Amino acid sequence: MASANTYLTFYFLLPLLTTTAVAALSGKPAAQINSNSVLVALLDSRYTDLSELVEKALLLQTLEEAVAVHNITIFAPRNEALERDLDPEFKRFLLEPRNLRSLQTLLLHHIVPSRVAVSRWPTETTPHKTLSDDPLHLSNLESVRLVGSAEVVRADDVVRNDGIIHGIGRLLIPKSVQQDFNTRRSLRAISAVKPEGAPEVDPKTNRLKKPAPPVPVGSPPVLPIYSAMAPGPSLAPAPAPGPGGPHHHFDGESQVKDFIQTLLKYGGYNEMADILVNLTNLATEMGKLVSEGYVLTVLAPNDEAMAKLTTDQLAEPGAPEKIMYYHIVPEYQTEESMYNAVRRFGKVQYDTLHVPHKLVAQEADGSVKFGDGEETAYLFDPDIYIDGRISVQGIDGVLFPSPAERNSKTTESEKPVDSIKHVPKSRRGKLLEVACRVLVSIGQDSKFTTCHHI
Repeated sequence: MASANTYLTFYFLLPLLTTTAVAALSGKPAAQINSNSVLVALLDSRYTDLSELVEKALLLQTLEEAVAVHNITIFAPRNEALERDLDPEFKRFLLEPRNLRSLQTLLLHHIVPSRVAVSRWPTETTPHKTLSDDPLHLSNLESVRLVGSAEVVRADDVVRNDGIIHGIGRLLIPKSVQQDFNTRRSLRAISAVKPEGAPEVDPKTNRLKKPAPPVPVGSPPVLPIYSAMAPGPSLAPAPAPGPGGPHHHFDGESQVKDFIQTLLKYGGYNEMADILVNLTNLATEMGKLVSEGYVLTVLAPNDEAMAKLTTDQLAEPGAPEKIMYYHIVPEYQTEESMYNAVRRFGKVQYDTLHVPHKLVAQEADGSVKFGDGEETAYLFDPDIYIDGRISVQGIDGVLFPSPAERNSKTTESEKPVDSIKHVPKSRRGKLLEVACRVLVSIGQDSKFTTCHHI
């Protein structure tokens, strides 16, 4: 048991020993840190995410020097505040190597170069100097201790001779770091403006006016997905390089078959799988798009939702295809990315392959709700299939464009799929039955074995 304790002590002291060695090589005097230091306690505490950030920010030597001179107080955010509550975009900003200075400033903002125990907590709002340029305001509101806007959830959690650690409920972001993040985000938005040299498509031939320049390996296709869906030869410059296939290209056909098999094995999505296999060339079209480097998100209604479709809703020519295309988003979205988007922006509009109709998503009851009219659906089975190119999310309803959207975007050549409000005929396979009737009328039913059993 003694050897195990020795090993653990060595493991947590290793980063400190390393920085000390670096200081010795650089000619700087190294601070002497003993095993009972508050810094060693931080590395071996419940605040593992914070201690990892301190190491990534290369701050161990700076903190050693601070401890050698001062008695310090560390306000440590709990792990949940850094894992779930922190904006993913802001977290990516902090971890980018070019933003190391911002990460260091943020972490030093959580450290006060004096000992502030609970017994010495101020009764009124009092500014305290930190190791960064921005001060922290400590206050006491109805017996709740606050550090800035964060509540102290574990007072005097770790007490050592050279410092104290208080657990707090959220990350403290100084104004200077917030300004750096806002500036970087604004620059990224400006750089996203379509450049003048973007590829031009001839509207008559739907082809590139000029040959597309070479693109780096793994880059997305040059043209938008709607151009790739246009009639005629493929418009993507070349199959996007990827991990599958003998020529290291994305094998879209296999990926589509794989996610259809996943739907069948998952259970409760047999209607959707039948449509993709028997109804239209949708599966073939999806496979071609994925092979060319495009990404797709499929919102798959479950069998219970599909059973509520009425014959009248499906009788309009092309209605099944329009319904399916309205459930395909030309982006790669997971349950986490969509929920983060609606939680942050309220309502989000996604493009669909049913041009020009868009799909509205918003947060509701801790989930994502799709649709803005009478027909709405919740994200019911998240991440049924996610392979980096195709994402399948199970929903509990069939979606239609809202009446206002249909009225504003409908032309003479494109009539909407009307939503009939009478009592639906609840029977499995109505969508497939209507499709087979169409195929029989044009003499193509022999190609689909499923039609023989209806």
